[in-house]
Amino acid sequence: LNTRDADIVQTTLKILQTMVKADPRVGEALVPYYRQLLPIFNLLKNKNRNSGDAIDYSQRKRNNIGELIHETLEMLEMYGGQDAYINIKYMIPTYESCMVV
Repeated sequence: LNTRDADIVQTTLKILQTMVKADPRVGEALVPYYRQLLPIFNLLKNKNRNSGDAIDYSQRKRNNIGELIHETLEMLEMYGGQDAYINIKYMIPTYESCMVV
């Protein structure tokens, strides 16, 4: 992730999502590593494509880094247990919870 290369970041985010979906315990196991993962997410989370009125095909191909980060953060919060949101919010202050209280 530290390379900040778009292809590497996209692939890594997709792998993280797959791992978290595969087994609910993976989400909780990743919580201690949020301090390594989330600073890069914070840097790249606003890297969305603004195509104006044009059609954006990156939604179907899942190539939009900002959207992938948002999806990944939501999955980490859902599967990360009770401390996940607190840790995400600490590292990414602008993050808003996806869980309904």
